[in-house]
Amino acid sequence: MIKMKTIYFIRHGIAKDGDDDKIRPLSEKGILKTQKVADRLSQQGVRFDLMLFSPLLRAKQSARILANLADRAEECAHLSPEGKLTQWLEEFKSIEFDSLALVGHQPNLTDWAEQMVWGYVHNKLILKKAGIIGIEIPTLSESVGRGTLFLLTSPMWLLD
Repeated sequence: MIKMKTIYFIRHGIAKDGDDDKIRPLSEKGILKTQKVADRLSQQGVRFDLMLFSPLLRAKQSARILANLADRAEECAHLSPEGKLTQWLEEFKSIEFDSLALVGHQPNLTDWAEQMVWGYVHNKLILKKAGIIGIEIPTLSESVGRGTLFLLTSPMWLLD
């Protein structure tokens, strides 16, 4: 039996408004809510071998809050809002992991998740800020259309 790999798609927390999308920081509410989500995941025993995060400030800040759940964390340009799953898969298809977190943006995180589960984008999944999608896959190179959705939750369902 193949041991499945787990990918968590985590949307950044609530950000402040601003003109430059690349440097919009998390709001106080975004920081607090993301910290509560991180605490809840820790209570549930969730760990990541690797966490990759978008280079945009709000995603970097969210990743910093989640960092205690990861063995290592790295910035990944493919997780910026214009990132493409096929390009990311090509670059990262040989990475070793049991549990991987991808911290980024809507709609590309849900687009990627839908591609991994159904093979193409349905525009049906919605990921709230600080929300999480969990998918199990056999391997990254065999992920498109082969994933199993096991978690889709908004932060409201993770918080006390």
